[in-house]
Amino acid sequence: MLGAYGIEGRRAMDIAASVEQAVGAGRLEPGQLLPPLREMATELGVNPNTVAAAYRTLRDRGVIETAGRRGSRVRPRPAISARESIRTDVPEGVRNVANGNPDPALLPPLGDALAAAARHNEERPGLYGQDAVDPELARLAREAFDADGVPDGRIAVVSGSLDGIERVLAAHLRSGDAVAIEDPGWGALLDLVPALGLRPVPVALDDEGPLPGEVERALRDGAKALIVTARAQNPTGAAVGSERARELRAVLASYPSVLFVEDDHGHGIVDLPLHPLSGVTDKWAFVRSTSKAYGPDLRLAVLTGDAATVDRVLGRQRLGPGWVSRLLQCAVVQLWSTGAVDARAVSRAYAKRRDALVEALRARGVDAHGRSGMNVWVPVPDETGAVARLLHAGWAVAPGARFRMAAAPGVRLTVSGMSEDDIGPVADAVASAAGPAPGRRYD
Repeated sequence: MLGAYGIEGRRAMDIAASVEQAVGAGRLEPGQLLPPLREMATELGVNPNTVAAAYRTLRDRGVIETAGRRGSRVRPRPAISARESIRTDVPEGVRNVANGNPDPALLPPLGDALAAAARHNEERPGLYGQDAVDPELARLAREAFDADGVPDGRIAVVSGSLDGIERVLAAHLRSGDAVAIEDPGWGALLDLVPALGLRPVPVALDDEGPLPGEVERALRDGAKALIVTARAQNPTGAAVGSERARELRAVLASYPSVLFVEDDHGHGIVDLPLHPLSGVTDKWAFVRSTSKAYGPDLRLAVLTGDAATVDRVLGRQRLGPGWVSRLLQCAVVQLWSTGAVDARAVSRAYAKRRDALVEALRARGVDAHGRSGMNVWVPVPDETGAVARLLHAGWAVAPGARFRMAAAPGVRLTVSGMSEDDIGPVADAVASAAGPAPGRRYD
């Protein structure tokens, strides 16, 4: 049997390489069951321990996944950018409310901050061997975390929320581990998890965040990590409230070995209070991005967590990029310390458009969700049809397939580019395209 796949070798590394070549050539297909250890060992004429070592190597590389007595299977090929390709082409004359970008008018000008960073660099040039984190940025970040009740921890600086989450997952998890993720949730994260060789487990949510029963189920079934968005959840706008936070902390307390990651990318554009969940488990990380409030191209987020997690993140970062540009860090220091963004004013600006759209849709019998942030999620019975009809009506919306695993169909609308005069026409178009959608949960 093994000859058909070209599997051969006497050493563990040779057997692993042979299996990997068979997978790459298509002789072993995704999902295909590999022979049991003893059967493989008998056919190759080697000790079963040698095959066991080969299988461990393949699992660590993300080539196969093991399920105890159910055996080992070839892993599905990771979807690196499949969800990013699920988008609507926007013809000329069609309004784009699909892109998820902040309103440029609400972003601060960067000229003064970048100039200040350049002057600082002239006085203290950024060189090899310096600290990876600007001390003033660390101080400001820690003060903000303290004010929000985020547990004490060392500060790391990463290139945005997704970079931070990836580094935390890679620091603790092994290929094949299950990760509980909000569904619907951030499309880039839904792509990242399988790309790392990890297995995403959907967790349903409502306007208050992940449902405690769903989190309990995922963790009870063996999820090694849980990722939760604190506020401005993408795409639903959910925000974890005080009661939901209490319930989720109680669930997490029963699973102290679970890795918990909290994403606060909505910092600076949401005025709802933060109810952090971090610190309940032994391994945790809290990441806060500057992208939504100060500009996506800054590519900077601050991260804190338990000592082992932050040390691993910083240690691995030193072996790769080394650090996030201290020029950018200095620019963010200037933006934070000068109050370049009025979070309450920005939050009110987004809330005025978002709340008006949600109410207009509900007045037309359409269920809609958007408790915080810049997005509104609309459940629809026919996602493809709704997207096509809205496009014909002059509005490009984001297909829900970009954001969901097991959740029901829906579409996402970003309010950043909408004016008060747009609300009625958008609501009319959505109501005509989608029709009434029952239910208050997203599962």
